Amino acid sequence: MDAAIQAPPGFERHDRRSPVTDPWEPLYRRLSGDAVVLGVRAGAQHCNSRGFVHGGLISALADNAMGLSCARRMGGDASLLTVNLSVDFLGAALTGQWLEFDTVFVKPGGTLAFAQAFVTADGQPCARANAVFRVLRKMAA
Repeated sequence: MDAAIQAPPGFERHDRRSPVTDPWEPLYRRLSGDAVVLGVRAGAQHCNSRGFVHGGLISALADNAMGLSCARRMGGDASLLTVNLSVDFLGAALTGQWLEFDTVFVKPGGTLAFAQAFVTADGQPCARANAVFRVLRKMAA
């Protein structure tokens, strides 16, 4: 594996692809209890014109990590829609840094689920996100 995109121990290639995240591949994940921790090695495709990881990428991957984590915690019959997402940017993330998106459950409920994500760049805090998800239960066939 190329050293520029090597993931830390415990991470594997993320298996859930989507058109919005395809340009940011390779993405990685680590399962930690009920949480799905996402990770990415920041490259040029993740950055704005000033060389900082773009806030839109941080927002999207934090939303993704929290939604996947809440669905995992609730079991296979839950589907989630983002109702609200807020992100506080605490510091810059730069090309070459390892970004992790780790979820803390605030209140996973039956109708609404509340979660928080902490984003680090090489272990240093760079963002905190909060989200509210609408929980949709899949109908039995």
